[in-house]
Amino acid sequence: MGSQKRVHFYFRKDSRVGARMTVRFMEYIPLDSYPHYTECEKIVSGLGFHLVELKISPQNGVTQILATITGKDASVNIGVNDCSRVHKVLLPALEEILGTDNTYMELTSPGMERNIKNAAEFPLFLGREIRVYDKTVTDWVGGVLKAADSESVTLEETKEDGSVETKSISLEHIAKAKFIHL
Repeated sequence: MGSQKRVHFYFRKDSRVGARMTVRFMEYIPLDSYPHYTECEKIVSGLGFHLVELKISPQNGVTQILATITGKDASVNIGVNDCSRVHKVLLPALEEILGTDNTYMELTSPGMERNIKNAAEFPLFLGREIRVYDKTVTDWVGGVLKAADSESVTLEETKEDGSVETKSISLEHIAKAKFIHL
């Protein structure tokens, strides 16, 4: 799913052809396709975490680095001390990789209500309760994330009567996704 697919719908309004509406889906971009992700993930993984997101951009002569980490057990929240520990190790390594010490780095946890931006993030959050906007039912569908790959996600929802329903949703049917925080 390398390129983003767009579906255009045309509708009638007052007997004239109306505007085009673009419908998006959750795109899968392999995390290791981002510059320096692989080197940084090895460092972060060695500290007991996963690198969720890495953005490196030059801004006014300073290299700005934005990184997001999560624990290897995605159902356990990480704190400020965890972020600080990773920051102290990751920043010098990135400065060496980039060949500059003129950097600014912001390192965060995913937060309690993270919007999942890239479908490649789903496997990092297995066991976490999420919700996805399923375009086939035009509504949010929630559950515990049980499986994820480059084509679909599988959610498990426990009903009020105690029964468990498993749903597999194709990425092309997911418009957006986020954590569920109660």
